[in-house]
Amino acid sequence: MLSEFIDLGLVKYSKSFDNWEDAVRASCETLIATDRITKEYEDAIVENIHTHGPYIVIVEGIAMPHSTQGGVGVNDTAIAFMKVDEPVYFDEEDRTRNAQLFFTLAAVDNEKHLENMTNLMDLLMNDEVVEDLKNTYSIEDLQKVAEKHSL
Repeated sequence: MLSEFIDLGLVKYSKSFDNWEDAVRASCETLIATDRITKEYEDAIVENIHTHGPYIVIVEGIAMPHSTQGGVGVNDTAIAFMKVDEPVYFDEEDRTRNAQLFFTLAAVDNEKHLENMTNLMDLLMNDEVVEDLKNTYSIEDLQKVAEKHSL
């Protein structure tokens, strides 16, 4: 799975962001650059977070930015990976609502989306992989983690 992110050009590294909205928008950049989503989908993700709160933070340190499956602005089913050196806080009153690892989801194909989600959840259930991902700072580092864990 990690090798697929690299091969498809869906990897981004950043040091920090001034706010969660900038981070979420940045997590969409590789999907936009590869024409898998449009700016409309990026805007929908941000709007949903403003409306529903930080639902994308699935556990402390990990976020899955996404909007409605098959939503406006989605051209292809894919997942992009972004790692941020400094945690991004989504709720100043609840500092556990933060993320350094972003897995941005786009889906037009339900079957492929479910397969992607299953593979991603398997990956995230492995604490060693998650810790290794948090300690990457480049695509080369990510490639080493992919090789180490056969991902």
